[in-house]
Amino acid sequence: MKLILPTRDSRSDTAIGQEPTTAELDAIEAEMPLITAEVDLLDAQITTLDRLPNELDMRRIRRARRRVLAARRDLADRAATQPGGAA
Repeated sequence: MKLILPTRDSRSDTAIGQEPTTAELDAIEAEMPLITAEVDLLDAQITTLDRLPNELDMRRIRRARRRVLAARRDLADRAATQPGGAA
């Protein structure tokens, strides 16, 4: 049986199985504070799924939301100040 596989990844122009480029790794590194903040927010929200959130849970969620917003702001500021960044 012959397998038919795509030769290119549909989401990018790189071949399947090829390592990420340095630019892609740098982009991931730059977004890591936002990714971490979003994971923390998701963790805080998951803890309240099976019970009513108490005051400490609500504080944890509010703090996590603020960290996500701050990380998004910092990322947008960096992109706007770098050459070729979004304006």
